[in-house]
Amino acid sequence: MKKHDGQMKPRQSRNKDEWERTTLAEQLDRAGERPADFSTVSSLPIERLATSEDLDGWDPGTDLGLPGEYPYTRGIHPTMYRGRLWTMRQFAGFGSAADTNERFKYLLDHGQTGLSTAFDLPTLMGRDSDDEMAEGEVGKEGVAIDTLADMERLFDGIPLDQVSTSMTINAPAAVIFCMYLAVAEKQGVSFEKLNGTLQNDILKEYIAQKEWIYPPRPSMRIITDLMAFCTRHVPKWNTISISGYHIREAGSTAVQELAFTLADGIAYVQAGIDAGLDVDAFAPRLSFFFNSHNDFFEEIAKLRAARRIWARVMRERFGAKQERSWKLRFHTQTAGCSLTAQQPHNNIVRVTVQALAGVLGGTQSLHTDSYDEALALPSDDAVTVALRTQQILAEESGVTNTVDPLAGSYFVESLTNRVEREALDYIERIDAMGGIVAAIERGYPQKEIADASYKYQHQLEDGSKTIVGVNKYVAENETRPRILRIDDSVGHKQIERLARVKAERDADRLDATLAALRNGAEGDENLIPLMLDAVRAHATVGEVCQALVPVFGTYQESSVL
Repeated sequence: MKKHDGQMKPRQSRNKDEWERTTLAEQLDRAGERPADFSTVSSLPIERLATSEDLDGWDPGTDLGLPGEYPYTRGIHPTMYRGRLWTMRQFAGFGSAADTNERFKYLLDHGQTGLSTAFDLPTLMGRDSDDEMAEGEVGKEGVAIDTLADMERLFDGIPLDQVSTSMTINAPAAVIFCMYLAVAEKQGVSFEKLNGTLQNDILKEYIAQKEWIYPPRPSMRIITDLMAFCTRHVPKWNTISISGYHIREAGSTAVQELAFTLADGIAYVQAGIDAGLDVDAFAPRLSFFFNSHNDFFEEIAKLRAARRIWARVMRERFGAKQERSWKLRFHTQTAGCSLTAQQPHNNIVRVTVQALAGVLGGTQSLHTDSYDEALALPSDDAVTVALRTQQILAEESGVTNTVDPLAGSYFVESLTNRVEREALDYIERIDAMGGIVAAIERGYPQKEIADASYKYQHQLEDGSKTIVGVNKYVAENETRPRILRIDDSVGHKQIERLARVKAERDADRLDATLAALRNGAEGDENLIPLMLDAVRAHATVGEVCQALVPVFGTYQESSVL
């Protein structure tokens, strides 16, 4: 094309500094920028522009790699979603086991590919429905499970060798898992065919969720016993889902979530090795569980950094030889703490953005929250919208057509590097304290999260951070959607069923199994077979948990405020 006389030659800045002095400076003089806090949800400051200069020393060969190859920054599978979509796993659990069984079948009929079980508060705390401390809580925020009879009812008509089951439970996790094994026996399904995940992450309970029974160190023994048992007998089962989700829900930053979660993982691996297990025998069955919050790029960077850190920890720190031991596999759930009771339909948009971040971050499994969860247990309509959100991302958006499409982005790679550096700084401080158990005992992660939560709340109150519909764009006289309510009759009926089981079981057999469990705890016998014997005898969750209290004691947290 012929250049006209007097036409200006297009300006081309040679580097970022020159661009800032010329092109940018002229624009700022004319119009300036919005008076906004340009930082992530976690308050990491975001530069105006990322360029190759922000990746000084970054080696795409060693820091990025290729999909399915160490250090797995780009994903643990070479084909990622071109080969197989992520597992769509919606959380379900409310009322009685029969109620939840119906919800399970509804979700399976509507395209869900895995079951995820929520338990009520008494069950999570190792308490039975007839315990005085359970009054008013039975079946309210999850399913009530007291005995093997409840677990049989929960999975009635669902072949356990044909589903992947996730169970979100921690302090009494081994007891609930033994009930699941006993149901498999009754169905004629061998343990070797069972596939699923037990959350079983007690360390994050002390850090964040606060549902414990015993002190940290004896709790770790139960976990290593379960790891050893499953390594030998239930080889497809993920024995721990090391969870950052609840750490984030408690108010942590993204960096804290990553650091404390991986520090927990390091502690579990070390405990397994100390118990005499070969790291490559159990590490491939460890999985992780992360939160996906509102800040799109921060969450993607967190998930990419997680894979890279874990690969190097497993290979360099623990000397794992198998590639499967290096690969960080994880489930993602959208951020429940980001859901608002105000203008609840806004939550559909939040969940979509968060789910997309999880997908672009390379998750293997995904749960999308329902828009009405800030008000009550999710309704059928809300659950369907949440599941359809995943299906639209998978089938219509095009994001599954290529592997790790954000790789090489100056911004994404530099943010991944920064999140990684700051997480490693936390891990080094925890190592200097003697590991995460010692750090928990002195209240370190708890205090860090409390401080971060306070800071974020202050930012919401002064308006420097925005939640649409809460502190900005507030609507007057808004209408609320219909919500699901669980009335107290559920608890009354559950207690009646429990009373019948107690009346019909063999008391002598029950006492013998609980005594054997207590005696095993006093020595070094693996506790899982003893728990399995107890639940076969229709011992309740509370009875099994309380049988260990005389040996292990109970835990009382010291205040960090």
